[in-house]
Amino acid sequence: MAFSTIPNLQGCLPWSSSTPRSLLDVFNLAFILVYLVGLFSAVLNGENIGRNRSKNWVFLVVSLCCAFTSIAYFTAGFLQSLVIYFVRGLIWIALAVSLNIQPGRSLRIIVSLCIRLCFRHHEYQDEESESLSQSLLIDKKENKVELKKAGIFSRLAFSWLNPLLKVGKCKPLSLSDIPSLDSEDEALLAYNKFAKEWEFQKKSNSRSKNLVLFALAKCYLKEMLLVGLYALLKTISISSSPVLLYAFVSYSYREDDDLVWGLSLVVLLILTKVVESLSQRHWFFDSRRCGMRMRSALMAAIFQKQFRLSSLGRRNHSAGEIVNYIAVDAYRLGEFPWWFHMAWSLPIQFLCSVVILFSAVGSGALPGLVPLVICGALNVPFAKILQGYQTKFMVAQDERLRATSAVLNNMKIIKLQSWEEHFRKVIESLRGIEFKWLTETQEKKAFGTALYWMSPTIVSAVVFAGTTCMGSAPLDAVTIFTVLASLRAMSEPVRMLPEVLSVLIQVKVSLDRIEVFLQEDEVKEDVVKRYPLMNSELSIKIENGVFSWEPNSSIPTLKNVNLDFRRGEKISVCGAVGSGKSSLLSAILGEMSKISGSVDIYGSVAYVSQSSWIQSGTIRDNILYGKPMNKPRYEMAIRACALDNDIENFDHGDMTEIGQRGLNMSGGQKQRIQLARAVYNDANIYLLDDPFSAVDAHTGAILFHDCVMSALQDKTVILVTHQVEFLAETDRILVMDNGSVLQSGSYMEILKSGTTFEQLVHAHQSSMTAVDSVKKHEFGNQFESSVQQPLKQSSESEITAPSSIQITEDERMEIGDVGWKPHKDYLQVSRGYIHFISVILSQSAFFVFQILSTYWLAVTVEMTHIGGGLVVGVYAAMSILSCFFVYARSWISARLGLKASKEFFSAFMDSVFKAPMLFFDSTPVGRILTRASSDMSILDYDITYCISFMIAGAVEIIGITLIMSKVTWQVLLVAIPVTIFMVYVQRYYLASARELVRINGTTKAPVMNYVGETILGVVTIRAFAMTERFIQTNLQLIDTDATLFFHTIAAMEWVLVRVEALQNLTILTSALFLVLLPQGTIAPGFVGLALSYALTLSSAQVFMTRWYSGLDNYIISVERIKQFMHIEPEPPAVISDRRPPPSWPSEGSIDFQDLKVKYRATAPYVLKGITCRIVAGNKVGVVGRTGSGKTTLIGALFRLLEPAAGRILIDGLDICSIGLKDLRMKLSIIPQEPTLFRGTVRSNMDPLGLHSDQEIWEALEKCQLKATISSIPSGLDSSVNDDGENWSAGQRQLFCLGRVLLRKNKILVLDEATASIDSATDAVLQRIIRQEFTSCTVVTIAHRVPTVTDSDMVMVLSYGKLVEYEKPSVLMERSDSYFAKLVAEYWSNSKRDYSGDF
Repeated sequence: MAFSTIPNLQGCLPWSSSTPRSLLDVFNLAFILVYLVGLFSAVLNGENIGRNRSKNWVFLVVSLCCAFTSIAYFTAGFLQSLVIYFVRGLIWIALAVSLNIQPGRSLRIIVSLCIRLCFRHHEYQDEESESLSQSLLIDKKENKVELKKAGIFSRLAFSWLNPLLKVGKCKPLSLSDIPSLDSEDEALLAYNKFAKEWEFQKKSNSRSKNLVLFALAKCYLKEMLLVGLYALLKTISISSSPVLLYAFVSYSYREDDDLVWGLSLVVLLILTKVVESLSQRHWFFDSRRCGMRMRSALMAAIFQKQFRLSSLGRRNHSAGEIVNYIAVDAYRLGEFPWWFHMAWSLPIQFLCSVVILFSAVGSGALPGLVPLVICGALNVPFAKILQGYQTKFMVAQDERLRATSAVLNNMKIIKLQSWEEHFRKVIESLRGIEFKWLTETQEKKAFGTALYWMSPTIVSAVVFAGTTCMGSAPLDAVTIFTVLASLRAMSEPVRMLPEVLSVLIQVKVSLDRIEVFLQEDEVKEDVVKRYPLMNSELSIKIENGVFSWEPNSSIPTLKNVNLDFRRGEKISVCGAVGSGKSSLLSAILGEMSKISGSVDIYGSVAYVSQSSWIQSGTIRDNILYGKPMNKPRYEMAIRACALDNDIENFDHGDMTEIGQRGLNMSGGQKQRIQLARAVYNDANIYLLDDPFSAVDAHTGAILFHDCVMSALQDKTVILVTHQVEFLAETDRILVMDNGSVLQSGSYMEILKSGTTFEQLVHAHQSSMTAVDSVKKHEFGNQFESSVQQPLKQSSESEITAPSSIQITEDERMEIGDVGWKPHKDYLQVSRGYIHFISVILSQSAFFVFQILSTYWLAVTVEMTHIGGGLVVGVYAAMSILSCFFVYARSWISARLGLKASKEFFSAFMDSVFKAPMLFFDSTPVGRILTRASSDMSILDYDITYCISFMIAGAVEIIGITLIMSKVTWQVLLVAIPVTIFMVYVQRYYLASARELVRINGTTKAPVMNYVGETILGVVTIRAFAMTERFIQTNLQLIDTDATLFFHTIAAMEWVLVRVEALQNLTILTSALFLVLLPQGTIAPGFVGLALSYALTLSSAQVFMTRWYSGLDNYIISVERIKQFMHIEPEPPAVISDRRPPPSWPSEGSIDFQDLKVKYRATAPYVLKGITCRIVAGNKVGVVGRTGSGKTTLIGALFRLLEPAAGRILIDGLDICSIGLKDLRMKLSIIPQEPTLFRGTVRSNMDPLGLHSDQEIWEALEKCQLKATISSIPSGLDSSVNDDGENWSAGQRQLFCLGRVLLRKNKILVLDEATASIDSATDAVLQRIIRQEFTSCTVVTIAHRVPTVTDSDMVMVLSYGKLVEYEKPSVLMERSDSYFAKLVAEYWSNSKRDYSGDF
């Protein structure tokens, strides 16, 4: 039934309804026509047109009833978008007017008759009115209207949004209820337009700065011009208010009874208000819609740019910074067009006001220019100061978010090392710097607010004084209230321009940051030349290759590389840690800067990185990687990568959800999943960067033989590995050292010709000799025969419990109206009740003094015995006094906001740092970062201003209504029902708007998560040529987020256009009474007083509604942060009455007593009754298949997981009885995934600063890093990038060993600590560990059997159970020993490869 849809007009027009009702509507329309003709005829004939001057109040009461009925119909028309309701509203308002304006007796009879018929007509409407109210609550038919299909009226009144708001009134909205965006608003179109202009701007030589700004300007010039037209209409309508007021007050001085002129003024007033309302609403909506498109374009551009970033570019912009460019900088563009048009329309409004001011008082306005110029001059330094503070704030915010991101991504190692307090202090110190600039900004804004409220007051006082002294105009009601209206119109530009400048400065800073990023160094397309496979026998060819991670470095990373790889060839790459193995693969992929030479690739490429990169999603999603399902190939990939048993053991099979960064998968599982992804991809060339480092020997053998040699038998495979046992089976071996390929050839050729490879082989040989000697001694020939038998047992099922359940929890979101709870939380957490009350009192005092000053003028203007000097003096004194209160309000609001920011941030970080590890396993990092960035920014900047401005708007509306009712009390008869209607409309709107904002809060985090996740896997994505798929997914996420933003701003304008229309009825009523009341009833001074405030009523209502709605939306950030302020904490760090002795543990014995562990109360047990005793000083090896529970056991020892049953005793002390810090500080660990933090070598070796440089150098020497670091000029101050990206995986693990050497605890845990280093380095490290930790208890989890064969005891885990715990020699005596089979597997693989060589 929308007016905008032509086929649906039937039923909306009077003659389409039931016959009696239609006849009445037609009759009433005829009545209006007759009445207007009669009125026009009377004017032409010179008849006296006057009001009904009888004292019969019946007519007044009936008029008011007609006005109320008209209001009801207008409201229904806005809510339902039905033309007929507006027609009937006009009929009732015409009746109200006709009762008071009667040009002839003949028309009085018609009026009387129409009243009777209309009331009869109203009876027919009872049933329809009831159905109308029901339709607001229940929408039985789904009707999602798109904006592009809406008609003119529907567009003007935003009625195309009605179906969504009806749904929101009936039930809480969900994402599926939200209509999708029009194609013209989608991110793809926005990005394509921007990308085209961006390339043009870069190629243009006309400018070198502001390229992003000019590209956006060209893309959206038409939209910006249309929005500019709306802004111009709004500016003209606002500026005409003083002229209208001048006319009304002049009319009150009239001597003749010229009612037509008075009614004409009322009509002009209504037209002006309608134009003002509609132009402002569509200015706000279309500008934000345009900003949304700009935002989407830049978000897509930033996302796509990261795929083209070179290694240098990635070092210059961390993952946290790139996320921040999208989360903060691009998002800021959503409001930019609105603020831009404010920047030019406000000065025009200001100039118009000045012109009107001079027209009213002539030369008397000249003295007022002095304070105007002073205030304008103060704008410039004030804006520069704010710009400086804003820039420093954003730099500090970047640093804090970068550190926060690093901490959240590496929370496991932080908890294992008990570094929470240190890193929390680091983040709080960075927040302290950020908070310093935030404080400066907010307090300066408070000072600015007072300054710009004072300026109109001072100017008006000076103008009045100048007018009095110069006598340029009489100081009567006309002059005074025209001046005040002009200055009031002037006050908005004066008050808002500093804020506009501040926001534009923020936008400029954001655009500059985005521009720097978009112009960052990119991967050169000509580094690698790619050709289709065709019939070429070559797969890869490198000629005279010289490559470097630093383009300008004098020492290249790789030099003199000349290699040919033929189709189907299997090439292994080996060498010591840091020799350049991974760099060679990066050079082939085009990730390094090519100094010289050429790289040619024939065919497609698949890449498996050294540090596994897994996406959030299911196992199947990760393996398919966007390709369609091919069942045979999929099953082959799973079998070849030994994943079949794992998947069978998961409750959800291959649909098991993987947590962010694969948190709920073991290292071996993650590595095999990404290997399966490569196999399924069916590429021509496979680049495998040490894929066996995270799996046990048996699984490694399966992967090598079943995957590399069988599944990929026709493919070209380049395998970087430290597993020397596999080298003999490859076609060719490359031996690397110091960035060069020293040797290339078959196994036997290289073994005979070089020392580097010989060292690697002999290191492995010595370890195998240790195994062999034990084997020969204990088993004899029996062991030989057991090796010959094929091992029936394949890789066991993984037992990483979180994988068997869906670990990532859906983001929790409040539903429905939670009332005032979040507002109370805001005040309670910040302890700001006193501040809140003070803001109300200060604002009230400010407005009271403002009213008193103008009331003083209205009263004294007719008193000739009071001199002009006294009038102006008292007015100036009261006005200036009011400004002190507005400064107090602004300052107190700023302090409230700062206090809230500080308390919320502190409580939030406290809760996060004390959260158990399971919280981080089940919560995506992006979800936490969104709260730490955008939600915290809303607390920093927006909420306190929303509260302050909402209070200001409410106080102003109450004050204006009281003034109007003081002059014409009858206004209350309209104002009260209008207020009731407005409350209803606002509640109707908030039911949907609240949910829209909440859902929007959950659609932003996935965008950030996806960006953060993609950044970590850029190399893999580029290698697989999957960039386009990731771009498309990102565009869909951006569109989903934009859809919520779009409907949120549309809903805001929907409610504002309606409350403005309702409030305009109050203004209309007031104006009508001022015109219709007999001459002399109201003094001209009070006419000016009432109308000067009445003209600002609708804008005050919009101001209050906007900030009230904004607060209701922004307060959701308080809800979201509060959710993470009450996370169930892990046990306390220190229990003061149960602290262990300082010397504990003095021996280092560990007792596991029936230990049972589960990840959640509803999950199955992961460890199922482990009972054993580790004697003090023993070296214990923990072995088992990948995921058998080894890492979980270590987690229980460090209390990352609390035992569900049983106990762990260290030196007889139950570890669950003491604080976590007391426990973890006494344990040392080298974790499964080596972790470094951004900073220096020193800060990574000794984060707590407890050791001297000499001690650090000694530790570095022992862990084989001293030579490398000594060669760097900055030594211990050498930089470490985010996640240690500028150090190899092996070097990162050596750093972790160095930390342990510094701590010298009695208990050391090595969790697969040597998985990423070569056998030679491994042998050296094992010797160091034996020397340095002679008297310590060492628990080692390792995939290399030689690592644990010389242990005192071996612990064998399977399915979460302890199946064997005995000396290695004893276990190897048993033919059915599980450990013996593991040794046999390892030895058999090596023997098969080296039996002829050793």
